[in-house]
Amino acid sequence: MKNRKVPLRKCVVTNEMKPKKELIRIVRTPEGEVVVDFTGKKSGRGAYVSNSQECFEEAKKKDVFSRHLNVKVSSEIYDQLIKDRTKGDL
Repeated sequence: MKNRKVPLRKCVVTNEMKPKKELIRIVRTPEGEVVVDFTGKKSGRGAYVSNSQECFEEAKKKDVFSRHLNVKVSSEIYDQLIKDRTKGDL
């Protein structure tokens, strides 16, 4: 059997390399809108964050996505991540 290569991505908060499936992708679309990409396939500039409450809160505190996506990210995106995580949607 041939082993498949697992794509790795770096979390923008912890700087850990993890399999792509374990991370959440935040995307700045070509129109300039910032959205959470659950599929991992939307076009645009992406930033990955670990799927944990602590990482979401740290990202919000440091406003990490604004720096990585080169656009002002509203606090609603951070709040959506935290809310979805507590509901169990992520």
